[in-house]
Amino acid sequence: MTGFRIGAGLLGLTAMAFAAAPAPATAQPTQPAQVDEARLEAAAGGGDPGQWMSVGRTYDEQRFSPLDQIDTETVSDLGLAWYADVETQRGQEATPLFIDGVLYVSTAWSHVYAFDGKTGEQLWHYDPEVPGEVGGHGCCDVVNRGVAAWNGKIYVGVYDARLVALDAATGEEVWSVNTVAEQDSKWPYTITGAPRVVNGKVVIGNGGAEFGVRGFVTAFDAETGDVVWRFYTVPDNPANGFENAALEMAAETWNGEWWTLGGGGTVWDAIIHDPELNLVYLGVGNGSPWNAEFRSPGGGDNLFLSSIVAVDADTGEYVWHYQETPGETWDYTATQPMMLADLEIGGETRRVIMQAPKNGFFYVLDAATGELISGTPYTAQSWTTGEIDESGRPVFVEGAFFGRTGEPFIVAPSAQGAHAWHPWSYSPETGLVYLPLVETAAVMGPAEEYNPVVGRANTGTGGGAPDDIWETQPGAADLPRGGARLLAWDPVAREEIWRTDIKGRVGSGALATAGGLVFSGSPELDGWLAALDAETGQELWRQDTEAGVVAAPMSYELGGVQYVAQLVGYGVPGYGNSNGSRLLVYTLGGTQTLPPTPPAPELVLNPPEQFAEADVIADGQALFTDNCAMCHESSFGNRGLFPDLRYSVRLNSQEAFDAVVLAGALEPNGMIAFGDRLQPADTAAIRAYLVDRAHQQMAANAARQ
Repeated sequence: MTGFRIGAGLLGLTAMAFAAAPAPATAQPTQPAQVDEARLEAAAGGGDPGQWMSVGRTYDEQRFSPLDQIDTETVSDLGLAWYADVETQRGQEATPLFIDGVLYVSTAWSHVYAFDGKTGEQLWHYDPEVPGEVGGHGCCDVVNRGVAAWNGKIYVGVYDARLVALDAATGEEVWSVNTVAEQDSKWPYTITGAPRVVNGKVVIGNGGAEFGVRGFVTAFDAETGDVVWRFYTVPDNPANGFENAALEMAAETWNGEWWTLGGGGTVWDAIIHDPELNLVYLGVGNGSPWNAEFRSPGGGDNLFLSSIVAVDADTGEYVWHYQETPGETWDYTATQPMMLADLEIGGETRRVIMQAPKNGFFYVLDAATGELISGTPYTAQSWTTGEIDESGRPVFVEGAFFGRTGEPFIVAPSAQGAHAWHPWSYSPETGLVYLPLVETAAVMGPAEEYNPVVGRANTGTGGGAPDDIWETQPGAADLPRGGARLLAWDPVAREEIWRTDIKGRVGSGALATAGGLVFSGSPELDGWLAALDAETGQELWRQDTEAGVVAAPMSYELGGVQYVAQLVGYGVPGYGNSNGSRLLVYTLGGTQTLPPTPPAPELVLNPPEQFAEADVIADGQALFTDNCAMCHESSFGNRGLFPDLRYSVRLNSQEAFDAVVLAGALEPNGMIAFGDRLQPADTAAIRAYLVDRAHQQMAANAARQ
């Protein structure tokens, strides 16, 4: 459909390794982080080009730096100026802010650091002390994607669903609030996204759609933490009434008793603001559960799942929406980064909002009305014909709705998405968008039995597939099966301009600069950061980062010198994944070096002899799919951060296995206990399945020798 509109509408220093080029510390302003509306709006017009005051640099969130000291000619002289280790060795996904000489960056477990931008001296460090057992309340690690700044304060969304305001000078708490309303408190909400500050309000969403929550976004007064407005993204039980007319309209697109399963629709990352239109755009996530037939039997578009929704910035009142994936059933979120731009389309300048979500379409919408200007496939698809009809709906492929047919289906892109959360960028100089692309396809099918449990991952998917499904499903054999690239896309011509070679299994954020460059990295164990020619994609510079790179870099200027900053770290150390979480800062002529990378521990397959029959192993596979695969199966992309359980020494002892899975021995590390959901017979079956897989891998290894 086209756009639909109704209404108007310190704490102590950590044990941190530090190195810096010899230089005196820069004098800090007496009132740091003095950011306000006027300053943020001026940045979009070219003011403060050396600052990076919000997560996407400006309200447009194009992640374009107007600095050009580092360019296609000088980039070969780029070197490390300083680095700082951080203590949270998990996935690092944040882009730092730079304001008046200070870098502010969040890390895993929602820590926040402040560093002197010239020397790397740590000024303060904040630890919100998230309980370890909360780590299991999210699908994709205890990550954090950035902070916001306003009037001398730094704001961070904390993993356990708090929003905290910090004094920018000291890192001490000014206020802290629980973002979850009392009526929603039974659900396991989390926060991984960066807050946005809009007209003196801090706007933040939540995560947890896989865990049965109902999505919403809240605006808090930036000075006091008081709630100003809240917008729910899916309707509640009609018997309870509706918060607004938009949700009453949305309820007509649902069936059954969806509210008992939460509905989903979390806005866990993408929020953007247009000050001239006074709109806030929300990127709404997937349904809960994924399988639409379980949450809304008999069909229905299920608004506002997988939609961009525009609301009034002052009141939160609904203005318009565009649904990208009606009846979403493939984990096709619309929470991917969005950006605003002025593009010349059809001979006139249009104010547009752009998004390239998981489903594989590149969308260009009118920012004021939500009118669909274009929707073009940017990668292979199997769930549609690659077309969008005159009403703005995708043309579905028969069989794609596996929950309705009861048959498995190879879907491309997979649930990992063609583009996940990884930040993209746009250069107004080249007119190109630089998009982290992952080309994937995977089998999805309905669960044979579905017994949702509050607080646990409930997808409603699972089951096996015929061995020959890749050959028998039309076109499936030709679908891409994996590989991450950086794609340059022309949003006006609606075509690909260039792409890089494969550089890993998951995306890595991008930064475009006025120096004619695009910076992006590799998430692999031998991580690196590279600078590419923005016009051609030719690699001009590369440096090892000694850790995977998934976060987006940024650039700032201090004392007439341009810097590029990159937060690195991906995976969990101790399971073959190099991490070495650090903030790396580069400049022309930088001469610092990183310490040698310690060798990754060797993974050894040492399972016991199989102790179970085939039927028990099959039960274990189903239980593993329902309870464990979200984190421990590498095919889930960035969710494969966690240990590959085929290599676990605990496979040799049911008692040791149950101590973790049932009793929660590793809850302080974020591995929750499943004693409220699984019985000893269940964990024995899961263990048998893992033992079987370990033996299969040993046989495969032997065959290759």
